[in-house]
Amino acid sequence: MKKIISSICAGLLLSGTAFAASSRVDLQDRIDAAKVVLDQIMGAKDSSIPMNILQQATCVAVVPGMIKGAFVFGGQYGQGVVTCRTGQGWSAPVFIRMAGGSFGFQIGGQSTDLVLVAVNDRGFQDLLKNKFKIGGDASAAAGPVGRSSQAATDWKMNAELLSYSRNKGIFAGIDLDGTSVSQNVDDTDTYYGAPHHFESVLKGDVAVPEGAVPFVRAVAHYFVEAKNRK
Repeated sequence: MKKIISSICAGLLLSGTAFAASSRVDLQDRIDAAKVVLDQIMGAKDSSIPMNILQQATCVAVVPGMIKGAFVFGGQYGQGVVTCRTGQGWSAPVFIRMAGGSFGFQIGGQSTDLVLVAVNDRGFQDLLKNKFKIGGDASAAAGPVGRSSQAATDWKMNAELLSYSRNKGIFAGIDLDGTSVSQNVDDTDTYYGAPHHFESVLKGDVAVPEGAVPFVRAVAHYFVEAKNRK
């Protein structure tokens, strides 16, 4: 019952953001913000995503400014972009939504940058689904931090997705169990000016739009650089 109530309240709290139509300018701003988030996180040196995770990443999602709000009931909502590794480099981006709710005695609000890293083909397949729930449909773990971290090794066997958050300059793994991830088909179609299936974009069958080149190149720089250091 609590889950049902919290989901309803989270929906009411975030509905204005969730269903607002995005223009192509809005979407370009989102991609640009995703690049800034990635650059800042990867520039943190010893407080960044570990090299062994960068080497094995199959897809990367960046959600700039995920909104979390609470007044007894809590909710969170964010929109971001995903690119995946292909045989020719990294794919053009597609757009996603992330949303979740929680119940408890809480009050306040904050904005958090999120990074979601798929570390195997199962994680990649999750991102091709129209919608999935972290911790339910897809196994996930809070990602270890530290450029050469050897700390957590369980993710190699148990996790399809690793999750990170950055709030007020602090970058750390985050538990996103119960958060849903869904394809934002409308935004993807708006950005490309025509319908494109998520699978065809993420497999590299669609050319990277000019406006998305800096973001995709940034991902390639960090993740290909890690591959080359093996």
